[in-house]
Amino acid sequence: MPSFAGQFVILRRVKRKFLIDTDTASDDAVALIMALRSADIEVVAITTVAGNVEVQQATRNALYTAELCGADVPVYSGAERPLKRAFVNASWFHGHDGLGDHDYAAPRRGAEKQGAVEAIIESIERKPGLVLVTLGPLTNVALALEKKPGLAAKVSRCVVMGGAPCCEGNVTPAAEYNIWCDPEAARVVMRSGMAVELVGWQLCRGRAVLNAAEIEEVRSFGSPVAKFAIECNSRAQQAFLEQSGEHGIALPDPVAMAVALDVSIVTAQSEHYVEIETESELTRGMTVVDRLNVAANERNREVWAEALKGGHKAKVLWAIDNARWKEALYRALR
Repeated sequence: MPSFAGQFVILRRVKRKFLIDTDTASDDAVALIMALRSADIEVVAITTVAGNVEVQQATRNALYTAELCGADVPVYSGAERPLKRAFVNASWFHGHDGLGDHDYAAPRRGAEKQGAVEAIIESIERKPGLVLVTLGPLTNVALALEKKPGLAAKVSRCVVMGGAPCCEGNVTPAAEYNIWCDPEAARVVMRSGMAVELVGWQLCRGRAVLNAAEIEEVRSFGSPVAKFAIECNSRAQQAFLEQSGEHGIALPDPVAMAVALDVSIVTAQSEHYVEIETESELTRGMTVVDRLNVAANERNREVWAEALKGGHKAKVLWAIDNARWKEALYRALR
């Protein structure tokens, strides 16, 4: 009888490659923890952008979070301001340092010398098919696409935490902060042909919010990352109550990361043209979704001409399985 000893090879599961662009504040930090602690993911780079906080602070926060996870992923500092607008941060929501102002220690290492835009270009070109996850304003990504438009086709998925599709915003009645902060950049990305999956602000509300009992459950894990996840969101929890009247911790960036990690948690989505309002101050940054597919009719085709010419639609997410999103969070924090 022939011997097969030594002929069997255990195939290692190839880790999916993630590139994460972030304006690292409290919920971004939790999203980073989810990716960095996933056994199935290799985070090839973290790039930072001005948004919730100035880019220097976002970089510091990203480095601190990576250090907390024991990860040596390279961090690259990026755009200090939007493409065409004055920079307005969100310290009123996340605290002056973005992490609830708890005076966390400085990280032991610094950012890479290379800039974020160049790092995005090189990462995508070296690792075609990677997943791009954006957790802040889209300035860095737009700048990379303006330099290398062909990058759009080399990204397998672009999971964007941003927008308020067909609902109210969180920074104005019309707009969600990440898109509002740099609407011109968001428009570049939406028109680029990148495989955008739009995870709007509304998906972190309602039953997606961590309620008091769930917050205590996370604390009970006793891990440093669990303690940090709740503590750094202390100011955000208060701000969310002031903003929406809802109690608990809303975590839009971790919801987006949960989608990036496992798209099967999405229970409702559809593909549509999405345009970004850049002219009106009243509706600046509004994510206008052609949900009824009327952009091409005679009443709308002139206004939607640029979007129609490109022919690029985005996947717009309408609902997720909240129990499964929270379980993904708990796995990362235990």
